[in-house]
Amino acid sequence: MKNNQPAIKWSGGKRNSAIAIFNHRPPFNRYYEPFVGGGAVAYVTAPTEGVCGDICKPLIQLYDNIQNNHEKVYEEYKTRWDRLQNEGHTAFGKIRNNFNRNQNPDDLLFLSRTCINGLIRFNKKGEFNSSLHLTRKGINPSRLKAILSDWSKRLQGINFRYGDYQDTSYDIKANDFAYLDPPYFHTKGRYYYGTIDYERFLNYLDLLNQKNVKYALSFDGKRVDRDYSVNIPKELYKRHLWLPTGNSSFKKVMEKKNEPVFESLYLNY
Repeated sequence: MKNNQPAIKWSGGKRNSAIAIFNHRPPFNRYYEPFVGGGAVAYVTAPTEGVCGDICKPLIQLYDNIQNNHEKVYEEYKTRWDRLQNEGHTAFGKIRNNFNRNQNPDDLLFLSRTCINGLIRFNKKGEFNSSLHLTRKGINPSRLKAILSDWSKRLQGINFRYGDYQDTSYDIKANDFAYLDPPYFHTKGRYYYGTIDYERFLNYLDLLNQKNVKYALSFDGKRVDRDYSVNIPKELYKRHLWLPTGNSSFKKVMEKKNEPVFESLYLNY
């Protein structure tokens, strides 16, 4: 578990903190993750019954494919990876253009695994606009094959739903558990999938409390001497923890700095 590898790389992924989050889980009936993103916490949890959702449709389609036909996902990745090795950087650009036209989930997996430092970015039109990582070839298909097989096994109990977080968790009930990893407050409006109505989200937390649903919320944290945490109303949660998540990948790429990052984890239990 400590060596869990991502199936798809996703900005804000929780691979480094997934086990710590998992260790704080309460007893629960069903597992919900309405902002599934990179899915690291869902992977570690491997619920017998769960629901994961996201507003990125090709991402949900990809998880469906991994769950139900991971061999085909592997073959599609290998085809694209081989093309990159043979054609060079022009193949990446063509595959990226195709994704932006058709939102193909297999294209999305390839792009996430070959873009610079795995930093996935979408512009305000919803177009993938990260560049190829020129000094790396992307994960070798033979390695990815085993990862996809592993993920497929651990995702079998999950129902994947495309849509808004409130819509995909409409049937959440008392004694269910929700892990929430929404777009962070301080990235609001920067990216196509990085916007959330903060007041609406607070109302959602209040609704979960009213339903007696236990939740863990990952949200803005701090970096070295800069505190980005948000004043979540105290009546909505019971504990606020700081989880170390490694160094800032954004700072590493943009400013060539290694800065430790700590995320906020809010628990209502």
